[in-house]
Amino acid sequence: MKKFGSLLVAAVLGSIITLVANRYFGNDANQQVKIEHINGLPLAQVAYRVNEKGEAVALDFTGTAEKVTQAVVHIKSSQSGQKINRERNPDDPFQFFFGPNGPIERGPSQSTGSGVIINGDGYIVTNNHVVKDADVVEVTLSDNRSFKAEVIGTDPDTDLAVIKVNEKNLPHLSFVDSDNSRVGEWVLAVGNPFNLNSTVTAGIISAKGRNINIINSNNPSQNGQQASSAIESFIQTDAAINPGNSGGALVNLDGGLLGINTAIASPTGSYSGYGFAVPSNIVSKIVEDLLAFGTVQRGWLGVQVGSVNSDLKKEFDLSVNEGAYVSGFAEGVKSAAKDAGLKEGDVVIKIDAAPIKSSAALIEYIGRKRPGDKVSLTVDRKGQSIIIPVTLKNKEGNIGTVKREEKDAVASLGLELEDMDNKVLSRLDLKNGVRVKSLETGKVEKYTDMRAGFIITFIDNNPVSSAKQITDILTSKKGGELITFEGVYPDYPREYIYALRK
Repeated sequence: MKKFGSLLVAAVLGSIITLVANRYFGNDANQQVKIEHINGLPLAQVAYRVNEKGEAVALDFTGTAEKVTQAVVHIKSSQSGQKINRERNPDDPFQFFFGPNGPIERGPSQSTGSGVIINGDGYIVTNNHVVKDADVVEVTLSDNRSFKAEVIGTDPDTDLAVIKVNEKNLPHLSFVDSDNSRVGEWVLAVGNPFNLNSTVTAGIISAKGRNINIINSNNPSQNGQQASSAIESFIQTDAAINPGNSGGALVNLDGGLLGINTAIASPTGSYSGYGFAVPSNIVSKIVEDLLAFGTVQRGWLGVQVGSVNSDLKKEFDLSVNEGAYVSGFAEGVKSAAKDAGLKEGDVVIKIDAAPIKSSAALIEYIGRKRPGDKVSLTVDRKGQSIIIPVTLKNKEGNIGTVKREEKDAVASLGLELEDMDNKVLSRLDLKNGVRVKSLETGKVEKYTDMRAGFIITFIDNNPVSSAKQITDILTSKKGGELITFEGVYPDYPREYIYALRK
């Protein structure tokens, strides 16, 4: 009985404990776990910037990103290369087009990049290397609408180009003064790297006035002196820029266009921390010239310059630590600077009110000027400061507007032709023909293996006897039409055929 009584007491106590636990801990098999959500919880701002009014505002990229992405486009450039050149067998009529082993074709190629709409009427600025040699340029807007674009003008010396789409009321960006940008300032890079549309990256301006010798790199500098006509004074940024960003926007946090992203410095070909943009002040001048004149109106000092550094200062016993050292003058044309009194060994330390700390700074400043503009050079000459007024000239050494060269149908293909003497034709056992005197940059050089000295006897199976006749035939051709050149080389007995599209 005692044992039974103990068990009964234990059972009663267990029941009491269970009831208390249920009341206080809610042990219900059907009870659900609730997770609380609070909407609109404000986040503490941990970073600030000072706007143009001197006010401290939260560092926020969202509004700028939304504005800028609408004005940045994706550009696809296509080159439709067709190349046919075979020894001709007159017994095989099909070989006229296809040759003994079938056609030799260089398949179409494509390149992609970015562009910035700078005008509501469809004008877009991009890099020259994005649209160079393109047969078709296609622009895709941020809302996925696509348009064929016309190339308005290009400037290889700054790697800039202006194209246009036939559309109105487009979102666009306004230029801001790139001279007022500062190292350490926040910027956004917007473009289409690796075909990833509307990509936004953030960083700061790392440096200004960078010359990385990448434009016109086929004409490298010699002994540190500028040998090409390229204008390089890049804004350097650590905002991530990759292939496909070319031609995209570099903007400040107010959405103003500070530059056009152009290049990266990388051992791998992808982003490694350094990106470079053409400053907006240069872009604006190039765009205005291309729209107004069809070609860039560039003022020239006619000097060869290099940046002053410790080695240069020691070698020439200079009195200044920075500036643009004049090592010589342009050959073959009149030098505006030399005519005005500049001498070899002078160091340009200021132009007008702008300090000149390097050759890149000089090239950038003069690159914004036109022939006929007047500038005031402050130079250091053996410790003495001298002011020299200079009237800039064009590359030919004259003052005045440079007119856009309109190429005829032959020149646009890169052909320079000359008529042939009948005695030479007879010696070659030819009834007719026109000699290719030389080949310049153009579609013939690009898409065929034609060499200088080739004698064109037929175009599209029609005999030709003069350069004027060929010009007339090519002029009558429409863009995209197939052109076949048949002829011989004086030192080869066989006939050759070259084909391409105009």
